[in-house]
Amino acid sequence: MSSVAPVRSSDDGSGPARRAGRAVGRALHRPITGPAKGIRRATHAHGAGESGLGKLIELHAINGAGDMMITVALASTVFFSVPTDEARGRVALYLAITMAPFTVLAPVIGPLLDRLPHGRRASMAAAMLARAVLALLMSAVVATGGLQLYPEALGVLVASKSYGVVRSAVVPRLLPPKFSLVKANSRVTLAGLLATGAAAPAAAGLNSIGPQWPLYGACVIFLGGAFAAFTLPHKVDEAKGERRARLSTHEAHSKRPGLRTVSRSVLCGLLANAAMRGLSGFLIFFLAFLLREHPLAGQSAAVSLGIVGVSAGVGNACGTAVGAWLRARAPEVIVASVLCVTLGVAVLAAVFYSGVFVAVLAATAGFCQALAKLSLDAMIQRDVPESVRTSAFARSETLLQVAWVLGGAIGIVLPLNGVLGMAVAAAIVALGATMAVRGALSAPHHHPQQHTSRPRVA
Repeated sequence: MSSVAPVRSSDDGSGPARRAGRAVGRALHRPITGPAKGIRRATHAHGAGESGLGKLIELHAINGAGDMMITVALASTVFFSVPTDEARGRVALYLAITMAPFTVLAPVIGPLLDRLPHGRRASMAAAMLARAVLALLMSAVVATGGLQLYPEALGVLVASKSYGVVRSAVVPRLLPPKFSLVKANSRVTLAGLLATGAAAPAAAGLNSIGPQWPLYGACVIFLGGAFAAFTLPHKVDEAKGERRARLSTHEAHSKRPGLRTVSRSVLCGLLANAAMRGLSGFLIFFLAFLLREHPLAGQSAAVSLGIVGVSAGVGNACGTAVGAWLRARAPEVIVASVLCVTLGVAVLAAVFYSGVFVAVLAATAGFCQALAKLSLDAMIQRDVPESVRTSAFARSETLLQVAWVLGGAIGIVLPLNGVLGMAVAAAIVALGATMAVRGALSAPHHHPQQHTSRPRVA
């Protein structure tokens, strides 16, 4: 009798009805929990979960999705809903009220945040919370496009760039074992790009209901990001032994380290990246109006903008992915190479101006900008002392944001002539290429203790 299996009762919680209910519940939850678990495995792979980098990757994805919601809401009001001439005036007003003050505030952001090393998690949470509140305030006036919208947009821009500066300073403290800074930044950036791409159709769907709805979505997303910022490890706020770095100094014997005194190649790489960031801002604003007035052959203005935008986004994502894969030991050469390639494509686009060359230039600029930025990160990791490395990232990121604003200003005031625009783009890249080549030529070919203590570049 002891060998006879007991009869399972249907009343003990495991009967057919209960099992069927559990199966239905699993089927309903699987579309949500399945992708969530897959995302978590991807972001926490190779030690990123244990070091805390995985949580930063997820936080940056939240940031990208929220920014896209606000971008769609503003674009529908400032750009798409009015004729071209009026739209150009609105965007010029946007630049005057929003980005011009930002060029004054941006140099202050890095030093200000650098004085709060023990509050990096709180700083990122505050940047998220500020955008949540501002998105809610903007939802009340976005439909009319009143002047109140522009100072609120300035607040969003400052909060977004403040987050970017702090995030750059945080990444070096969350590196997993045998993980390079280039690879870590590649993962973080790629997560932001993927989240931005996923949020774009959702924002467009909400915008079809009303221009305020993407802002409601941004408010919810940023509130979640504010809570997610505090899930980062406490070591993010540790600043023992850190000092502040200066972008440059004319005192060769100065005891205060700066990017210029540490390495000429780092300064040249930073200026080259500033040119690429300026090109990005220029192309965004110039092509937005040029393609609206003169669409690609056989395409509508919206489709033309979509083609160029997708080309740039795909190029940027591919550049980030290649940067994570590339095992580079000479980042100066990579910066010089990508600047020269971009210059060549820009010259071809100016000489043989056509829709195809415009799309190719957008894709090339996105690809090369990603690789150039990752290479700059590698140079800072290699040449800047650890005691001032996070400060150096804050300073460099601020300068790059200012370059983007200046490039956008050039794009908005330039006449809508395709050949002229591509020639200006080539001139911007030429300045950066000159600095990149100087950096490559001045780069040291042999570092002391190269085989034992040289930092991991890629």
